[in-house]
Amino acid sequence: MTALRVGFDTGPLYGPKSGIGFAVQHLHDALAAQPGIELLDYLVSFRARPAPPAVRLPMPAAVAVRCWAHGRRPRVDRWLKGAALVHGTNYVVPPSHLPRLVSVYDCWFLRHPEAARPAVRRAGAVLRRAVADGAVVHTSSHATEAAVRELLPGAAVRTVHLAALPLPAPPTMAPIAELAGRPFVVAIGTLEKRKNLPVLVRAFGLLAEQHPEVSLVLAGADGDDRVAIHEAVDALGPRVSNRVMFAGRIDESARSWLLHHAAVLAYPSLDEGFGFPLLDAMQASVPVVASTAGSIPEVAGDAALLCAPDDVQGLAANLGLALDSLSVRAHLVATGTQRWRQFSWARCAAEMAELYHLVAAGDVAALR
Repeated sequence: MTALRVGFDTGPLYGPKSGIGFAVQHLHDALAAQPGIELLDYLVSFRARPAPPAVRLPMPAAVAVRCWAHGRRPRVDRWLKGAALVHGTNYVVPPSHLPRLVSVYDCWFLRHPEAARPAVRRAGAVLRRAVADGAVVHTSSHATEAAVRELLPGAAVRTVHLAALPLPAPPTMAPIAELAGRPFVVAIGTLEKRKNLPVLVRAFGLLAEQHPEVSLVLAGADGDDRVAIHEAVDALGPRVSNRVMFAGRIDESARSWLLHHAAVLAYPSLDEGFGFPLLDAMQASVPVVASTAGSIPEVAGDAALLCAPDDVQGLAANLGLALDSLSVRAHLVATGTQRWRQFSWARCAAEMAELYHLVAAGDVAALR
């Protein structure tokens, strides 16, 4: 049987990896082992030097996105010889005469364009044009699928869940020396509005007096909510605010240590397209306390204590329960151990291969 050749965007693999970068890497590796699928790697970059046989489209990404936001050129067909379809793995799929698939992980920037950077808004314009021209949308959760159907009416959409990222063995040395031997709640993610961290800080303030030994660790790079987060920390007063620690951007080693040593993972987001930290914590046998926003209930199932994202008191109560109740902790850990194993990259690749065949054959009526 002739393999289906897919132009596959590997742009997210270059530079510092975000959650999308890790998702694309593991999906790529799983698809490479999938029978009947052949990947033709490409990226849009003027400066990157990918190793052959990957194809570098000879144009700056910023210029290409500006062109694609307003028109249907330049098309990528000349560089993707023999491809049967094109998969844009990070919100943007280039113009092409070939069938196209574009991955959308969350719709926060479509709902809140005023909070998005200009480059992100341009990517949104490319996405809208691609969908209007018939590109099929892959979403990583049914919650995001529902949002795409609302915000991009008429879109053909299919959900293929992602999977758990490998969690390396933790190092012996704590990334923050003060945390060694101390209980702490950890939140992992960029300090951006979508992560809802000021609410977590206020909930920690309600919890702090009953748990004077517990710290709060915010592990993630600076983002658009840094000022509001620091203001929320300052409002706690000096006795509590000095128990809130900022770890900054963390590498895989630090992520593993924090997860394996945390008392609780807090994940109070306003929206999520999948939520890797949920499955990370479950792998590390850490109880999860989270919000009901976006994909979180879909991914967490019964393996987390959930409340509305604006419920400060509910979040504080759930954190206290996860810290204090041995039976609740045991239930969350046991359920989480079963839960994260349901999300495998082999399953993800098999479902994605099925979607590729549907898109390549033009059989997408059922996806609308």
